[in-house]
Amino acid sequence: MAYVDHSLLIDRPIRAKMAATPETSDFTSIKLRIKAAIQGEQPNTLLPFVGNEHKAMPKGLMFSAKDYLQLVDDTGRIVRADKRGSMSQESANILNRLNIPQENWIKLTTEFTKIFKGPVGNTQELTVYCEHLERKRRQGAANCHRWLDSA
Repeated sequence: MAYVDHSLLIDRPIRAKMAATPETSDFTSIKLRIKAAIQGEQPNTLLPFVGNEHKAMPKGLMFSAKDYLQLVDDTGRIVRADKRGSMSQESANILNRLNIPQENWIKLTTEFTKIFKGPVGNTQELTVYCEHLERKRRQGAANCHRWLDSA
């Protein structure tokens, strides 16, 4: 999700000078999320952020909208071609909580389509997906294991 928001929905419109900032990039999910976050809400058309994982967890993304927007913003600052940045402590804490090493995060957000060619998820979710589709082979399982399974 962050890859899509950063690479496809933010970086390209800004580089193409179609938008100056993520919040002005028309027809993007990040713009919807930012607009809703400013109003203290969540967009109705997108899966909501529900906070940290807990026992009676409702359907949604297991971190806060603030954390997500911080992570997307930091990622954009880090991978800029014209000026490399560093990750904030807040984003480092988010990645630690999600068991994603910072190096993996940068690799995933800059080379996602080179690494993955089929379904993407941890190997447990990939197995469930393939069983659901009655596929005998888990395409991309090695990369899913390498980059997405918890350390």
